[in-house]
Amino acid sequence: MEIKDQVRTLRESTGMNRKEFCAYFGIPYRTMTEWELGHRKLPDYVLRLMTYQVKMEKLDKSGGIADEK
Repeated sequence: MEIKDQVRTLRESTGMNRKEFCAYFGIPYRTMTEWELGHRKLPDYVLRLMTYQVKMEKLDKSGGIADEK
């Protein structure tokens, strides 16, 4: 799975739309949009940190985040 798909899956697992997700993590909306569209590459460590925070704060509404590796 590509990183752009992983970040979209993570966001969707929280039940948040893009605007809510950006506000929660303090990420500019345009940056998030470009990550999800694959126009910019999300750094791997940022994805790992966001995944960790979603798990620790029990934001995952989908019943489980797919393991990236």
